[in-house]
Amino acid sequence: MQLQSLILPLLIVLLAVPLFLQARKQKRAMAEQQKLQNSITAGDRVMTTSGVFGTVVSTSDDTIDIEIAPGTTTTWVRQAVREKVNTEAAEAPAVEAPAEETAAEETKVEDKTEATESAEKQKTS
Repeated sequence: MQLQSLILPLLIVLLAVPLFLQARKQKRAMAEQQKLQNSITAGDRVMTTSGVFGTVVSTSDDTIDIEIAPGTTTTWVRQAVREKVNTEAAEAPAVEAPAEETAAEETKVEDKTEATESAEKQKTS
């Protein structure tokens, strides 16, 4: 009889705890998004919820003007901004590409050296 009296409270706890944790997680995400949208200033590079990239030209309380191409400015609601785009991160892969090419060239040189050494060993044997 005692086991049956504990099942209902246990089920309530098992259902309530995940709901409570999910609500906290959602509140935290909403607060973070609101903080991002309030921190947008002119000159920031942003991406909208529709995937459009642009540079913020001017801001007001509810809207922002985004330059999506040279000479083309559109007006957006602040809530349409999904994230700020880090322009330094976009430049970093361009710098890393030559390093990858250099590594590939070094591997080719090492392979040729190994092939030459093995050929010399076969000649001396």
